[in-house]
Amino acid sequence: MYIELRHLRTIRAIHQAGGLARAADILNMTQSALSHQVANLEDQAGMELFVRRSKPMRLSAAGVRMLRAAERILPEIELMEEEFRVLRSGKTGRLHIAIECHACFDWLFPVLELFRRAWPEVDVDIRAGLAFDALPALNREEVDLVISSDPVALPGVTFNPLFDYHPMFVGSAQNPLATKDFIAAEDFRDQILLTYPVSRDKLDVFTELLTPAKVEPRAQRPVELTAVILMLVGSGRGVAVLPDWVLRDLKSNADYITRPLGPEVVTKRLYAATRSEDAAKPYMAHFLKLGRSEPVKLQRG
Repeated sequence: MYIELRHLRTIRAIHQAGGLARAADILNMTQSALSHQVANLEDQAGMELFVRRSKPMRLSAAGVRMLRAAERILPEIELMEEEFRVLRSGKTGRLHIAIECHACFDWLFPVLELFRRAWPEVDVDIRAGLAFDALPALNREEVDLVISSDPVALPGVTFNPLFDYHPMFVGSAQNPLATKDFIAAEDFRDQILLTYPVSRDKLDVFTELLTPAKVEPRAQRPVELTAVILMLVGSGRGVAVLPDWVLRDLKSNADYITRPLGPEVVTKRLYAATRSEDAAKPYMAHFLKLGRSEPVKLQRG
């Protein structure tokens, strides 16, 4: 027996309408076409589905069994069709984000708050990309966007530029380096460098300054939280290099000094890596727009 969705819709419409004429109107077809469809379905079933002698038309025992199937299956199909319609309109979807920098949370949360208000039906989640290979996970569709400052050429992946930032030195106001206009690689030889607990190839101070100059700090101390790094720096227990948006509130704090890395000012660019076909989705495009504008407000204070 070969049952199609139109057969289930027919059974349901005739049951609701109580006759062929009204059911044909509901289904937007002629009464003769509907009668032919019912006869064909009864031939397949090998039994009558309706008691035609009654008014309104009643379902036979076999028809009741098919109606139960229709009432179970059709709402699921209709729900799926509605979900597809919403997906096509771009109002819903999934945005699972992996982050390859600890400090990005400072600007990402305000961006996500604005995004959530505009796209309440999009499923948003955040994963720290430091604990796994974020870009391969993007290709495997385990995540949908990766925040990174290290673009690489990957087929099917687009690195959408967000904004430029300056990695900045931060130290105690009592640190001898407070007298300098900029901080060079050699200045770190006598310093305890506080960093996030990640590999050196993920730290701007190493990739942009220390490793090219082949300079090692006196010691390196990993610290998990930005707030703890700043607390230790303020008490003179080390120095750090952090993005400018993290240090915006320290400009007027007499306990700290901030200086650019030099002699040439270091500038980095942050990217949002997406699968190439996803970048044009309406909600993804809006997230990228927010990711370009909101962090700049933090940088400017």
